[in-house]
Amino acid sequence: MLNGERLQLICRKRKMSVPTLAEYLVRGGFDAEQVQTALRNWMRRLYIPKPTAEDVRRLANALGIEVGEISLWQASHRYAPSTARKARLVMDLISGRHVQDALDVLKFEHRRAAYHIRKVLESAVANADEQEADVESLVICEARADGAGRRLGTKTWRAKDRGRAHPIWKEASHLFVSVEQERTK
Repeated sequence: MLNGERLQLICRKRKMSVPTLAEYLVRGGFDAEQVQTALRNWMRRLYIPKPTAEDVRRLANALGIEVGEISLWQASHRYAPSTARKARLVMDLISGRHVQDALDVLKFEHRRAAYHIRKVLESAVANADEQEADVESLVICEARADGAGRRLGTKTWRAKDRGRAHPIWKEASHLFVSVEQERTK
């Protein structure tokens, strides 16, 4: 996947304008104006239309950089059996760290969400490895947990006084982890 923030930064450094880059991206079914609109969207991190691997390769060639420098690899776990509030505590531990360091932290973390977050992180690293990225230099650029509401199949009640019943809420969360190659300074 394309990292729009990094693309914008590299375009500023190299003083490349959107129309200049659009010339390298014109493909079947798109004219120059549509490609410029798509580029502006990608730089604002709106991935409409979704950039293909070929688009990322062409952008890298146009900017004279490697594909990994503007790429981002993601993985997610939807409806993880943990509340978002508890998962965020673990996500804050690994945000911005090197992947191997984060895996070590998650291995010894006792919270239940750590296991699920570790699996998501391993999946993101596998996605990067599949695209032939340098796995040793990967850094976690985004780690977030969003609330997913009540878990399916957890409709239970706790008996209360005078015949009342209170629901037992078992919440779920969506876990998202993105990794990118470490920026060279």
